[in-house]
Amino acid sequence: QVQLVESGGGLVQPGGSLRLSCKAPRMITSVFNPNQMAWYRQAPGKERELVASITANSDTNYEDSVKGRFTISRDNARKTVYLQMSNLKPEDTAVYYCNALNTITKQPKYDWGQGTQVTVFL
Repeated sequence: QVQLVESGGGLVQPGGSLRLSCKAPRMITSVFNPNQMAWYRQAPGKERELVASITANSDTNYEDSVKGRFTISRDNARKTVYLQMSNLKPEDTAVYYCNALNTITKQPKYDWGQGTQVTVFL
């Protein structure tokens, strides 16, 4: 069973930064490395949305509202995906999740982890 473990969230003021991490400790490297990985977020009362994705070749894609502020990266040796978030805004407040992305259906592949809460407050 694939386990995705997110961490790094917290409380931050507008304009602040956070770095989220997502580890896949039970996923073998030969499975992790080819996967396109993604970060999602779910704000209260809203549906979960795709925020950023990174291919096996480290090509990246971002949702418009986070372009220029968020950076997704991956460390295959550590089976970890990161999301560096800068210039945070109150509307970035959400629970952040990671998952592998089915490149054909564009749907998440695995069960969701517990997520990590990001709260941007004045």
